[in-house]
Amino acid sequence: MSRANNDVLLIDDDPSHAKALGEALIASGEVPSNFEWVRTLSGGLERLAQKGVWAIFLHLFLPDCQGVETIDRVLAVSSAASIIVLGGVDNEGICREAMAHGAQDFLLEGHIDSYLFERAIRNIIEREIARQELFIERDRAQVTLNSIGDAVLSTDIHGNVVYLNVVAEHMTGWSRKEAVGHPLSDVFQIIDGATHKPSPNPLELAIQLDKPVGLSANCILVRRDGYECAIEDSAAPIHDRDGQVTGAVIVFHDVSMARAVVQEMTHLAQHDALTDLPNRMTLNDRLTQAISLARRNHHLLAVLFLDLDGFKNINDSLGHSIGDKLLQSVSARLLGCVRKSDTVSRQGGDEFVVLLPEVTHAADAAVSAAKIITELKNAHSIGEHRLHVTVSVGVSTYPDHGETGETLIKNADTAMYHAKQCGRDNYQFFKPDMSLRAVERQSLEGQLRYALQRGELLLHYQPKVNLKTGAITGVEALLRWQHPERGLLLPGQFLTIAEETGMIVAIGQWVLREACRQTREWLDAGVLAVPVAVNISFLEFRSSQFLEHVQVALKDTCLEPRYLELELTESVLMQHAESTIHVLGRLKDIGLRLAVDDFGTGYSSLSYLTRFPIDSLKLDQSFVHNIIAKSNDAIVISAVIGMAKSLKQRIVAEGVETIEQLAFLQAHGCDEGQGYYFSRPTAAPQFASLLEMPCQQLIVNNGVIPFHRDTRLNRR
Repeated sequence: MSRANNDVLLIDDDPSHAKALGEALIASGEVPSNFEWVRTLSGGLERLAQKGVWAIFLHLFLPDCQGVETIDRVLAVSSAASIIVLGGVDNEGICREAMAHGAQDFLLEGHIDSYLFERAIRNIIEREIARQELFIERDRAQVTLNSIGDAVLSTDIHGNVVYLNVVAEHMTGWSRKEAVGHPLSDVFQIIDGATHKPSPNPLELAIQLDKPVGLSANCILVRRDGYECAIEDSAAPIHDRDGQVTGAVIVFHDVSMARAVVQEMTHLAQHDALTDLPNRMTLNDRLTQAISLARRNHHLLAVLFLDLDGFKNINDSLGHSIGDKLLQSVSARLLGCVRKSDTVSRQGGDEFVVLLPEVTHAADAAVSAAKIITELKNAHSIGEHRLHVTVSVGVSTYPDHGETGETLIKNADTAMYHAKQCGRDNYQFFKPDMSLRAVERQSLEGQLRYALQRGELLLHYQPKVNLKTGAITGVEALLRWQHPERGLLLPGQFLTIAEETGMIVAIGQWVLREACRQTREWLDAGVLAVPVAVNISFLEFRSSQFLEHVQVALKDTCLEPRYLELELTESVLMQHAESTIHVLGRLKDIGLRLAVDDFGTGYSSLSYLTRFPIDSLKLDQSFVHNIIAKSNDAIVISAVIGMAKSLKQRIVAEGVETIEQLAFLQAHGCDEGQGYYFSRPTAAPQFASLLEMPCQQLIVNNGVIPFHRDTRLNRR
């Protein structure tokens, strides 16, 4: 169609929008005689004062004017041009208000591209066509209007329907023949989407005000059969050639899909994709609101920070698919433990935060934490697996532990780490001194990451002694950290950090290689002919490259496999016991010796113990310490020794410290002992001196030579 002027003006300070609009004009085939772009409203008003603009693309938020005032000032200068307003993702309400003031349509940032500009241009053209063709013969108008994608409906001055195009027939459920002559309220029933009450009739408003008006926000069209769909667009008065209002026309389209997409995008932005729980952003918003209410109403609120114990082991060994399903199971149980007014949020990984927005006493938070701990430790059925996890919980309360959301979450996180240090599977309330420990732990974690490359890790060695002959039958390699500031650190001071961060795998590989190297060195010097034992962590054992790492360590150090013994705890062996049997079989095929470490502290099945190719059981030192004072522990030791002998496995007692303990173990036929009574763990040079003694016997005539005797606890 021809126009006296077809200049297009963009008032927007975003260059990308200018580029996209230029491309859209070319793609639409509606190349204007002049496409102009100004960055400010003042510049736009100067251009509009010169007339000759056909369409205006106006950003509502400009450097020199913002909001609905922007379009009002443009309309005061140019009311003839079609106006499309632009706004940010969060400005949909303001854009709709601008339509009520006279804009024809709006575009939101984040979705603006040349395609949408092209569509907007075509909609402008189609609206012009619709209005102009009403002045021409009805047949031509009907053909034209039926060819566009929007619905078109018009009325006379009295509000009776005079025309519907095909799209309008489909959307209202009325045929043109049926609808003509009926009041608009019969054919075009619109309601407010929120209240479901009737919405103002835009056609009546257009006639009364004699200007274009937009549909009310969240407008719903009720079809003749009751089906509802969301619609958008605007109505305008129809004038005769004398400028008198003769009726009105409304052009509208179905936006149900678009709104559903927006709602879905909003939901995804506020929720965790895996569990559908509120995410960190949503939690922060709700926590801020809860603090405001708590401050105003003078009540408490609580924040629980949760971290699953052992989740990383499950995720690494069974795969992320199983891990994801476990997190979903945990999420469902957490929701079952709280009230509807509470918020359960996933922070990421295996961390969750529970917001209790109103509690009467701090003890109420403790009750919730205890309930969560009890519920989560029940088995989770994930496919063919029955998985067990526990949870460590940190609790902070407002206002005692902080008056901002950030502080409350931080302090609850700190308390959670304290719960892990207290043995896991428990909850702890925040205490001010925990912050210092948290800072210390964070510092230690950062330094541990560089301990390997700085050569700060080292091994100490402790002998295993034959309780009948006194001969040294083996040696265990024990990890130490020579910290540059804190001195010599024992494993209990840093291994938990290594396990939680995954550094344990690299550290374990170094321990294995270093133990093999040192053993080879002793063998070459002629001072040792017994195996060296190395502790293997869960993450190491379940690593897909574990067998390869063992073989490489042996090959690179030229150590025969019979001089290497691997110690694994019951918990490591019993997780996925069937696959454990396969891996242990491969290790035995290589020629290694295998031992169960800390036996008696975990859970193991006797049927599996008979199937595991184990050479020895190491009785945990907690039993040995109590054999004199507690008869039950003495009974356990006797039973374990008897079981081991029946299985043809050696039994090694850990933590032997007194002559009374030694005498008991000898009397009950224990094969070997290890502990401070014989020797503390020592560095390689000192341990070599022990091995070079003329007689490697520490037990003579059923008595004990107090070599390197030390009565302190055997903290390995």
